[in-house]
Amino acid sequence: MTKTPESKKGFNIFYVLPFGIFIVLCILFFFQLTSGRDNSHIPSALIGKSLPDFDLPALEGSSKPGFSTKTAGNHSLTLINVWASWCAPCRLEHPFVEALAKDKRLRVFGLNYKDKPSTALSFLHELGNPYDAIGVDESGRVGLDFGVYGVPETFLVNDQGKIVYKFIGPITDKRLKSELLPAIEKALSS
Repeated sequence: MTKTPESKKGFNIFYVLPFGIFIVLCILFFFQLTSGRDNSHIPSALIGKSLPDFDLPALEGSSKPGFSTKTAGNHSLTLINVWASWCAPCRLEHPFVEALAKDKRLRVFGLNYKDKPSTALSFLHELGNPYDAIGVDESGRVGLDFGVYGVPETFLVNDQGKIVYKFIGPITDKRLKSELLPAIEKALSS
């Protein structure tokens, strides 16, 4: 008579463990989705801190000066818009940057990020130049100091050279009215 292996009877945790992990992840995702938290808001470690130390050269051919830590923080409010000619959302937000440049309560500076000067100049010739100053950050080093990880990004800097607000992504009509303009008003009133 030959012996046949007997089947093991009982509970095997390795069959149930993947299902249990899946259920736990579903519960976590559900609570995250229904929490009401704004997941698009990414806090910046630079809010309330002084501008990083930099001195950016001017975009050659633009007739606008470059800017530095010192010049960016010597006005009641300066908006620093990080942009590039290769950035599609920068094209979409450009009319809103132009509208902000008409607000006499603030200055608008452009930080041209990881761009070729010739294409940046073409971008401005095509769409208009709303900037009071344009600094060229061809290597991306100053952007790194600002904590930029994608363009466009926009920073509000007060008269003491402190970053008071960081706006991530393209400026749209909705976000301009609901986020950026209230941040400008708040910064001007403090």
